[in-house]
Amino acid sequence: MIITVEQKPIELDDEGYLVNLQDWSTVVAEKLAELESITLTEPHWQIINLLRQFYQQYELSPANRPLIKYLSQHLDKEQANSLQLNLLFKGSPAKLAAKLAGLPKPTNCL
Repeated sequence: MIITVEQKPIELDDEGYLVNLQDWSTVVAEKLAELESITLTEPHWQIINLLRQFYQQYELSPANRPLIKYLSQHLDKEQANSLQLNLLFKGSPAKLAAKLAGLPKPTNCL
């Protein structure tokens, strides 16, 4: 699948993840969110930015538990819990957040 962002074609895999991680930008994230019927708010961006930081540090996309643990080290308890993640990223929060952050699908997520 190809999406166009700022007149540039961006290639996605069959599940909607970026084929080339270098194609990510905040504008690309907004377009990916639009495809998921999500309007990104400040709490979304906090998670996305921390997820990208996690990826830079560990070179992998975390599943839900490690993601929540990492978020709890950087955010308050009201923001870093599974309920809040499910409200922001419905379905499988780690998978959807990784997709919007321009990262690979977490390896242990179905």
